[in-house]
Amino acid sequence: MYGKACRGGRVDTFAAKDRERSKRKGRRKRRKCFQKRDRSLILESILAIGLSMAASSSSSSSALVAEAVSGSHRFKISGYSLLKGIGSGKRYDSATFTVGGFDWAIQCYPGGKSQDDADYISLFVILACEARDVKAQYKIALLNHGGIPSSTTPADSEQRSFPCRGQGWGFSRFMRRADLEASQYLKDDCFIVQGTLNIIKEPRLEVPMARSDLHLHLLQLLESGEGTDVAFEVAGETFAAHRWLLAARSPVFKAELLGPMKEKSMQRIQIEDVEAVVFKALLRFIYSDSVPDLTEELTKESPALMAQHLLAAADRYGLERLRLICEDKLCEQVDVSTVATTLALAEQHRCGRLKAACLEFVASPEVLIAVMLTDGFEHLKKSCPLVLNDLVDKFGCLSYSIRKEQSENKN
Repeated sequence: MYGKACRGGRVDTFAAKDRERSKRKGRRKRRKCFQKRDRSLILESILAIGLSMAASSSSSSSALVAEAVSGSHRFKISGYSLLKGIGSGKRYDSATFTVGGFDWAIQCYPGGKSQDDADYISLFVILACEARDVKAQYKIALLNHGGIPSSTTPADSEQRSFPCRGQGWGFSRFMRRADLEASQYLKDDCFIVQGTLNIIKEPRLEVPMARSDLHLHLLQLLESGEGTDVAFEVAGETFAAHRWLLAARSPVFKAELLGPMKEKSMQRIQIEDVEAVVFKALLRFIYSDSVPDLTEELTKESPALMAQHLLAAADRYGLERLRLICEDKLCEQVDVSTVATTLALAEQHRCGRLKAACLEFVASPEVLIAVMLTDGFEHLKKSCPLVLNDLVDKFGCLSYSIRKEQSENKN
């Protein structure tokens, strides 16, 4: 019984261990499964974040800008015959001069800087202010008395560092005195030294400012109709707009939409005596501060006629800038077919420059006769009869000038 019991006990123990191992194995398998799933979720999240970042990324630019400032100074040395015999080491300085915000001076040793340079003149450019490590290129040249620099003097230097006040660069053996005395640069016992400096300024980082796109956003509001709170009925078409923007741009709209005289029914306002295409162009100007291409706006009328209508609308709503733009365009487009109606428009809306351009255009009898045959001239006589007096005055002056010229030719 003991043995059996013992064996049975062992069998039960092994079975329990097997069950425990199976449970642990199942738990490990589930953990791995969960871990694998979690890793997948994490990867998916990272990918989603990356795609989101990519979708919202933006580009930008910057530029490193290096600049240089140039300047020169002329140092005239007189009495050379007296100075050359003073020996080496004797120095003469020019007056200080400023280039690139720093003070400089030219140093001349007529007898050479040292005993080894006794047969030469020595020339230097030095820093003459409290500064350190100023980067510059320099050139020293002799000038003839016509101001032309020598082509035989040392060439432009590479960029040099001027470490501190009193320190500089130049040539201990700039030119033999014998060569100077035989040259064109020594005249009347004097010669001229020119020192030229090209100062390398500290590079600066420029980040360009993005161009304003406010007008584009405002146009999008107009075209989408979002947030509009007023509508205009114009020649059978409806235009939705934002009263606050109209009021800000036009004193007339401000009085109509926000002032004490504003209409009680503000949802729809009827606009008379304006074509729909003209009112559309007017709204686009109010929102964008630019005039659309008039040729794109019209299919039946000429750009000049469209500009006339738009000028009248601009004057009606107090848009002075638009009125001046239209006036400029009309001044450029005056011709026989439009000058009469344009002159009437200029008279009605007080456009002095446009009126002068029209009168100048009809200054010859041939042109005036052609204009008088147009329908626009009939409109001019009916709408602005007083402007005909200006034409009479214009031709009175012209007739007098012609008679005077003919009289002078006979003589």
